[in-house]
Amino acid sequence: MKNMKKIIFLIMTLLIFAGCGQKNISEQKYTEERFLFGTYIQMIVFSDNKDKAYDAMNEAFKKIAEIDEKYNSKTKNSLIYDLNHSGKKEILLDEEGMILFNKVKEVYEMSGGKYDITISPLLDVWGFNTNGRENVPADEEIKKALNTIGFDKVILERNKLILKEPVKEIDTGSFLKGYAVQEARNILAEKGIKHGFVSSVSSIATVGGKPDGTPWKIGIQNPADSEKILGIVEVENKSLGISGDYQTYVEINGKKYHHIMNKETGYPVKDKKLVVVICDSAFDADMFSTAFFNMKPEDIFKKAEVLNADVLIVDSDEKIKTTKSFQLK
Repeated sequence: MKNMKKIIFLIMTLLIFAGCGQKNISEQKYTEERFLFGTYIQMIVFSDNKDKAYDAMNEAFKKIAEIDEKYNSKTKNSLIYDLNHSGKKEILLDEEGMILFNKVKEVYEMSGGKYDITISPLLDVWGFNTNGRENVPADEEIKKALNTIGFDKVILERNKLILKEPVKEIDTGSFLKGYAVQEARNILAEKGIKHGFVSSVSSIATVGGKPDGTPWKIGIQNPADSEKILGIVEVENKSLGISGDYQTYVEINGKKYHHIMNKETGYPVKDKKLVVVICDSAFDADMFSTAFFNMKPEDIFKKAEVLNADVLIVDSDEKIKTTKSFQLK
């Protein structure tokens, strides 16, 4: 029986926001939620002016929608959707697009090629982009898919993005939502919001801290038990990205196979259950969490120090490892 499940979870515990004391009682809390990128994106801002608060959130949501429509590989008629579905594997990019994909290239290189946005054929083979499948893919199917994967065949040339054979498509799922969340956060700040929070399930960006002078508190879901939290992290003017083996998976013959693939074996990564990254940008945190999922812990921690990122790892034995600076309460 075919069965594919996508777990939509909130890694922030909304109760943590309750009872937030405020230094300035004129600042009120305003919340807005909209369905974009196939999920609910929530914004929380504090302001002494209702019109100012909603104007800022409307502009931020407008930017998220523009990014979704322009670049999302799952959005029909987007640049990347058209690239994936056309015979001519070449598109023109504006300045934003070049910045976006050059950053993706940097993370590909940082990870030693383990972070790769051309992974779609492997996800197809496992049934993630269809309605699941009856059996685990045969070795021949996996090998065929692996032969069409490789970001080294993605060329960024002046204002062009070109896919060279045998690569035929790219998937924006591991980075675009984080980029959109960060852009939304930046708009809130530009609009004068000093205390704000943007969440798209696995990507979070904050403006400052809470009005009472304390950091935002975010509950991290326990990958072994969805009813519990692993602990709480405090975030102020930082962003958070999370990748877990329980977020999206296919179930084949009663066994779950998650969506973060090892492109060397063609199978889901086996040694980790969760990676959480805190850094300055939700765009970076989104990519780093996926890249780190495919890397050895010793390599992760070396890179994290250089990248000024705080990292938490829950391995397959449910043991927790963190960088020295990561504080889980």
